[in-house]
Amino acid sequence: MSIGFFGIQFGWGLQMANTSAIFEHLGADADQIPILWLAAPLTGLIVQPIIGNLSDNTWGALGRRRPYFLIGAIFASLALVWMPNAGSLWMAVGLLWILDTAANISMEPFRAFVSDLLPPKQRTKGFTMQSLFIGLGAVLASALPWLLANVFGVHDSVTNGVPLVVKISFYTGAAFFLGTVIWTVFTTEERPPRDMEAFREQQERRLGVSSTVREIITAFQQMPATMRQLAWVQAFSWLGMYCVFLYFPPAVAHNLFGASSESSPLYSQGIEWAGICIAAYNAVCFGMSFLLPRLAAATSRPIAHALCLTCGGLGLISLWFVPSPRWALLPMLGLGIAWSSLLSLPYAMLAGALPARKGGIYMGIFNMFIVLPEIIVSLGLGWIMAHLLDNNRLLAVVLGGVCFLIAVPLTLRVEEATPQPTITATLQPALESEAISK
Repeated sequence: MSIGFFGIQFGWGLQMANTSAIFEHLGADADQIPILWLAAPLTGLIVQPIIGNLSDNTWGALGRRRPYFLIGAIFASLALVWMPNAGSLWMAVGLLWILDTAANISMEPFRAFVSDLLPPKQRTKGFTMQSLFIGLGAVLASALPWLLANVFGVHDSVTNGVPLVVKISFYTGAAFFLGTVIWTVFTTEERPPRDMEAFREQQERRLGVSSTVREIITAFQQMPATMRQLAWVQAFSWLGMYCVFLYFPPAVAHNLFGASSESSPLYSQGIEWAGICIAAYNAVCFGMSFLLPRLAAATSRPIAHALCLTCGGLGLISLWFVPSPRWALLPMLGLGIAWSSLLSLPYAMLAGALPARKGGIYMGIFNMFIVLPEIIVSLGLGWIMAHLLDNNRLLAVVLGGVCFLIAVPLTLRVEEATPQPTITATLQPALESEAISK
């Protein structure tokens, strides 16, 4: 069920570790980076709730969610092949828009996929299994340029401003993205709605532009209390991660390695080492995937998530005090703990509060609380970098740690809803057949 997330995160991992560096290679300044990244949150804001509603109300030869996995994977893989070959800054920005849109089309229904197929008691394990595959994909994606250069001896020539090892990594990512999603599409079964006639009537009511807008507005108005509380947690948590995505690799290159320009050998070494650091926190994310269910069971999901966010916040802030690049690996321990929880526990807390058969649209709306603050940052952080932070990329990463810590008390006020006894339409026929056979 979750192996497709390995490929999706492989693509995301390459994007997060290399996009800012690609932009700088093509001539972008530090204060331009946030606005150039606007594609990521803006496409999420537009695409996720729409795809969520469509996937709630789709049924065909490939089921409900799987058609969207496949379509998104095809276009994302094409964008991964083209992006490191962009001949200009604005071409790279346009390809980032395509990549983010396609990746969102694949990723959004995956969240609802877990809620569809698993009963409430298994959802924490289901979402942490996604976190496990996310960690694996991101580890390999982030470390691949360094491995190609230092282990496999790939000549690190630069063409169009982008090193060859980065290009090969993006081609590999395209293959993994498409291949693993195809695996999930053709090996995981979705069962049809119990009453197909009623489902067709539901499609007529909910599909179409006006119906989709109406469904989104209605879902906003009827948003569960748990989701409203988690919205603030998500906003500040992902602001912290967004600062990492935007500035961590260039911060390692400029602040820790001392690169004076993007053409310096120190810059390439710094970006490669940043990839190792990103791989390290994703490796921690992988390990924590086995421990999170036990931690949540021993305490509670909100307490466990608050503890993890605290580790991440302190880790990012401590980067300001590292004496050398090698010491940057130590703060990655805290960031990896937070990242593992961020990818799983909020969704596990949310799943039990959602109405049956509307998991897709609510998961899409939930992700809007991630992207709306990120849009604000994309529009405003460039000014802050230029006028308040003196374009110090490491200070921007430390600011992300502060955002994590702000999210901690907001997490502790989340009240989890009792899981609804209603079984989702996708799962119900199988359970009824099993009960009859017994």
